[in-house]
Amino acid sequence: MSISETSGPPKVRFVDVDADQAGQRIDNFLLARLKGVPKSRIYRLLRKGEVRVNKGRIKASYRLQPGDSVRIPPVRQAEPAKIGHPGARVLSLIESSILLEEKGFLVINKPSGIAVHGGSGLSYGVIEALRLSRPEAPYLELVHRLDRDTSGCLIIAKKRSTLRELHALIRGDNPGHTLSKRYLALVQGEWRGGKRRVDAPLLKNTLKSGERVVVVSEQGKASLSIFRPVSCSPEASLVEVELVTGRTHQIRVHATTIGHPIAGDEKYGDETCNREMKFRGLSRLFLHAAELEFTLSAGERFRIRAPLEPKLETLLKQMALVTDKSRT
Repeated sequence: MSISETSGPPKVRFVDVDADQAGQRIDNFLLARLKGVPKSRIYRLLRKGEVRVNKGRIKASYRLQPGDSVRIPPVRQAEPAKIGHPGARVLSLIESSILLEEKGFLVINKPSGIAVHGGSGLSYGVIEALRLSRPEAPYLELVHRLDRDTSGCLIIAKKRSTLRELHALIRGDNPGHTLSKRYLALVQGEWRGGKRRVDAPLLKNTLKSGERVVVVSEQGKASLSIFRPVSCSPEASLVEVELVTGRTHQIRVHATTIGHPIAGDEKYGDETCNREMKFRGLSRLFLHAAELEFTLSAGERFRIRAPLEPKLETLLKQMALVTDKSRT
């Protein structure tokens, strides 16, 4: 990719599309390059023909081709937020958490307490730390997200073509090829019965305080989680959760909806349960992205497992809950 631009007031930019950038929609391409510019403004630029590809007008749905020349009109952008500098300990922790690295992607066992990206009051996250520790890497982008307090498998794309392919797997564009995600969660109470499908639709909501929460609502987006018991006790149960859809806080809200909130969940959980678990040594949300499984177009099949951190394993042993090692 080559970009010509000068400093000072915004000026016209011309971007040459390479093979790795090809295939993405022009609107998404612009959103990534015009940070802070509202979507409505970007679509207006497209409608008015201020954005051109190979000197011609295009629609928002146009998919870029290798060698395309994109004219980006002068648009004033918001000042980028200052990115904090992760300390050496954080950088080392992220690098040491890598479970698998391939030519097009890598998977890390994200530690609980570290966000996947900066923003909303956070100066940095996993992706910023990786970019800082690998300044020579031409491309690093999140394939999906995990809550800050959730640990486990997180995929980072090293090539745009791999990002597109993994996104297609997540969307389920080809029914025969998907990316499956399985989590482990410690939930309140004794689980009775076997597998349970929870398909409560979820809606993002904002409280008067400004806090964002997710609620079950008929106006929400279709959401499906499949819970399977792994080990149970009267006080708490270890369950495996398969995510069929990937909504914000999906597992946490679905678990609470069926009367089994996740231990350590301060937003959707049970205060008494959280207090008791904290007394036992649990200082975080007990939700862990334990396994990813997918097959790429080249025929390579991947099954990546992220081990639980030792403190969580210790808690399970204290409670006589057995982890199924074939899953984790």
